[in-house]
Amino acid sequence: METQVLAPDEEGIAAAAEVLRRKGIVAFPTETVYGLGADALSARAVARVFAAKERPRFDPVIVHVASPDEAGWLWASVPPLAKELMDRFWPGPLTLVLPRRRRVPGIVTAGLPTVGVRMPDHPVALGLIRAAGRPIAAPSANRFGRLSPTHHDDVLDQLRGRVDAVLAAGRTRVGIESTVLSLAEDPPVVLRPGGTPLEALREVVPNVRLAPPTGPSASPGTLPRHYVPATPLYLLDTGPVGGAEVVDRSRCGLLAFQRAWEGFAQVEVLSPTGDLVEAAARLFSALHRLDRGGLAAIVAEPVPEEGLGVAIMDRLRRAASARAYVAGQEVWWTR
Repeated sequence: METQVLAPDEEGIAAAAEVLRRKGIVAFPTETVYGLGADALSARAVARVFAAKERPRFDPVIVHVASPDEAGWLWASVPPLAKELMDRFWPGPLTLVLPRRRRVPGIVTAGLPTVGVRMPDHPVALGLIRAAGRPIAAPSANRFGRLSPTHHDDVLDQLRGRVDAVLAAGRTRVGIESTVLSLAEDPPVVLRPGGTPLEALREVVPNVRLAPPTGPSASPGTLPRHYVPATPLYLLDTGPVGGAEVVDRSRCGLLAFQRAWEGFAQVEVLSPTGDLVEAAARLFSALHRLDRGGLAAIVAEPVPEEGLGVAIMDRLRRAASARAYVAGQEVWWTR
């Protein structure tokens, strides 16, 4: 298959929308990461997304809409709390999970009785949904379980020849996936932390709780191993780790939070000022660069678990093979 690379203008969006109407699949930008989209009401089209990503059928897909009214067409009912959350956070990086209508194919929801829906905050994404005239089911535009794409080059590196078209709009703004909030439970539960911080949600839903980091669930991205680079990644710990292997740090890369460390072969700093919003926006792009560095391993420094730091640490824990400890010029890690 030849993958068309389309400009994110009116002509490119129109061409991508035509691909979707023909039951094809298109990678497109959102404010979070790039999505791989198909007509959400066509099981055959969504099956092509699963095939292109090599994605297991037990992992549900988020549906993207261009207005709150369109979400109501997919859910069995829209409770007052859902309307309040949509008014506050849409368009934006918040996915709401509620019981689905029968018109939503089972492949979208992994056979579950609920469906996750969000309205993206990106003009190209919204333009594509409106031009296609239908909701778009879209997981991240990468191979299943690998690093999420925050630039169209990341998409082409992983999916060229597997998708019909890519709307090439450069880097995404938020850089980390949406928060997934289930309103099908009482009290509501965050199934996946993401671009809308827990603190902001609690201003509307004071009793919201965070689900344990185990999956699968009604949300994508909740498996114990996910967002994994090809290079082994280890989460930096504060003390020696038992049964460790040792390598010189000159063969390793470092994903640092605020400051570079000497002696590493390659260093990516997420935010020199300690800004967690900036760190989240840079997370996946930094990991992509480290992953292309021909390194023996990547060591990731933890960030504070507040605001978007909760989502960053969720991604790092799922990506990490184990823990690492830096002592002098050596890196110790477990397998």
